[in-house]
Amino acid sequence: MSNDDLTHENFDFRGFDVPDLKAVTLASSSDGDQSKQPKTKHEDASKNRKHGKKKSKFDARSKKRAGAGKTSESFDDYEDYEEREAVSKADKKVSKDRPGLFAPMTLREVTVRNRIWLPPMCTYSSFARDGRPTPFHYQHYVSRAFGGFGMVIVESTAVAPEGRITPCDLGLWEDGQIDAWRWIVDGIREAGAVPAIQLNHAGRKASTGCFAVGYDGQSVPEEAGGWPTMAPSEIAFGGLRTPRALSVDEIHGLVGAFAAAAGRAVAAGFQAIQIHAAHGYLISQFLDPLSNERDDEYGGDLTGRSRFLVEVVDAVRGAVPEGVPVLVRISATDWAAGGWDLDQTIALSKVLKEHGVDVMDVSTGGIMSGVSIPVKPNYQVPFSEQVKAKADIPVTAVGLITKPKQAAKILAHGEADAVEIGRAALRDPYWPLRAANKLGIPSTEIPYAPQYVAGAY
Repeated sequence: MSNDDLTHENFDFRGFDVPDLKAVTLASSSDGDQSKQPKTKHEDASKNRKHGKKKSKFDARSKKRAGAGKTSESFDDYEDYEEREAVSKADKKVSKDRPGLFAPMTLREVTVRNRIWLPPMCTYSSFARDGRPTPFHYQHYVSRAFGGFGMVIVESTAVAPEGRITPCDLGLWEDGQIDAWRWIVDGIREAGAVPAIQLNHAGRKASTGCFAVGYDGQSVPEEAGGWPTMAPSEIAFGGLRTPRALSVDEIHGLVGAFAAAAGRAVAAGFQAIQIHAAHGYLISQFLDPLSNERDDEYGGDLTGRSRFLVEVVDAVRGAVPEGVPVLVRISATDWAAGGWDLDQTIALSKVLKEHGVDVMDVSTGGIMSGVSIPVKPNYQVPFSEQVKAKADIPVTAVGLITKPKQAAKILAHGEADAVEIGRAALRDPYWPLRAANKLGIPSTEIPYAPQYVAGAY
């Protein structure tokens, strides 16, 4: 079958013509053997009633309704009631002027409808290996915009072919890729969300495998479509191939590549740009002394190691309209002795604010393999709280945020300005709509598309 047979206007059916794809298991610390999981609220509620424990207001209300010949509420209703009560009590303990999950947020000339954002999560699904998105990406991102997310941040998008994490990464390294993005961006905006995109160069972590290519966790051989990698210094990540060190001229060229990709993103209709400086990719590699041993102006002290990022920020800020927000994703710590840490993150965030960065997306980890990370719900939230307080810049929080009450508390306690719902959004594209219902948000304030109002909670 020819490529002409597989494409039609905006639709590229090559993205679905991939034989023998293996199933991918998404594992997290909260997944696994259900018999070992803590009891659910449903189970706790059932146990309390069985043993005659103190009844809640819900129990009294259910009994009254049942006595009137009406069906009592389900356990789902009980969970909703308990969650609303807990949030109500928490709200009484915090300042009333702090925004809630569904309060709008204005960044420059862009207003985001709420504080629940979709973070960039790689899907490795540009199967033609040309960096162009496919119908999968349209469905993936637009469905979450319809699901009520305020900002939808598209996954890692390479500013150069050799900057892809895997051969199946998305890209904006050439003008010919712009048109492939427009229908997706239009779909996100029409569904009421703000379309943003994360620009990235993987550096020494480029040319690795994925479910569609094989070689998972390894460097892809050149005969299988891989390529040589580059980094600040000739230091390999784990068992991946050793990169070559970039020259100063090449660094300058990459600064220009980020700026050019940002310009293409705006041409495609994206309303916000995120620069990926986290998770051990190229900019992160420059920041961290464990991966940057340069003795020129791009190494050494914090000023030298952060020079590449500051130059990228300045170039991107100059390549996009003044009203377009620029975000930076940062690893607040790499969980490794002698490496990047919170104090450096705070100092850098203050500098980036002066250079026109509007939001810091605070994450952690990625520069070293085999480090111990204390993964649990909210495990990265304390870092966002510190950056927000000490650098005086808006921040987003990530890190196993899965429940509406949990997310609401983060904002109520002033720990972040927005929350990013990652893995939970992979399971539930309509997470914000469900959260609004659980938190008792009036239906008029819930971001339903008119086509879905009939199915509202």
